[in-house]
Amino acid sequence: MTIIIDQPEFVEVVEKKVDVEEENELVLDGGFVVPEKKVDVEQKNELVLDSGFVVPDSNAFGHTFRVKKMREEYSKLNRVQMGIWECCELLNDVVDESDPDLDEPQIEHLLQTAEAIRKDYPDEDWMHLTALIHDLGKVLLLPSFGGLPQWAVVGDTFPVGCAFHESIVHHKYFKENPDYHNPAYNTKYGVYTEGCGLENVMMSWGHDDYMYLVAKENNTTLPSAGLFVIRYHSFYTLHKSDAYKYLMNEEDIENLKWLKIFNKYDLYSKSKVRVDVEKVKPYYLSLIEKYFPAKLNW
Repeated sequence: MTIIIDQPEFVEVVEKKVDVEEENELVLDGGFVVPEKKVDVEQKNELVLDSGFVVPDSNAFGHTFRVKKMREEYSKLNRVQMGIWECCELLNDVVDESDPDLDEPQIEHLLQTAEAIRKDYPDEDWMHLTALIHDLGKVLLLPSFGGLPQWAVVGDTFPVGCAFHESIVHHKYFKENPDYHNPAYNTKYGVYTEGCGLENVMMSWGHDDYMYLVAKENNTTLPSAGLFVIRYHSFYTLHKSDAYKYLMNEEDIENLKWLKIFNKYDLYSKSKVRVDVEKVKPYYLSLIEKYFPAKLNW
């Protein structure tokens, strides 16, 4: 039996026109303007967190209309064509500033996580590969992928189009977000219905959703649990606080079990012990060949 779920309709909020030539702004190929972190923390529309980090333009990518624009722009997958391992090597140029546990390039974290899971779950090769590629979306930080600022790529993710749950990190700052005051979006279910399935829920933009789009649109044969881990591994308010479970369907509930397993390794497998890349590379190349095409559109 096929169940058809109507896609939620998002109200397009009228945006203030911005001069794209204005200083301190990044313009994507699609014409969408990304406000950059500014030096003057007294300037209007900026929030300074306890750590001193400046949140630009009222949580810009937690704003439903803007998330939709980012998804539309990056779902074109017209920036780069390359294989999975090539992308892994690109991460040597990326350091996630939001990660308090590790200052090494991201490729080290990917291999540490994958090898730890491989040791404990030797028969779940799809999980080994999922661990290897789960953070590849962080290439969004690189110039060839738009050079997005850190705040637009890393950090916790959460649903948009419904009320922001109080367990989301720095929840108090959502009061500056237009969605917080929009009656179409600020109720428990917002534009969604109970049990609609997370596949039908729009998430805040970041590296998770980008890598999910890349994998799905390039016809990966990873199981749904693998795609679930990739898309929601930064959705901490779900797998740590059980928030938004009322939007999940039966498949989500099953996949969440794997996400919680993965999360233990994602958070606690990091160390200064280096992985012998050349030794493990043939194994992961075989998994890439099994689950992905040789070249992908990014």
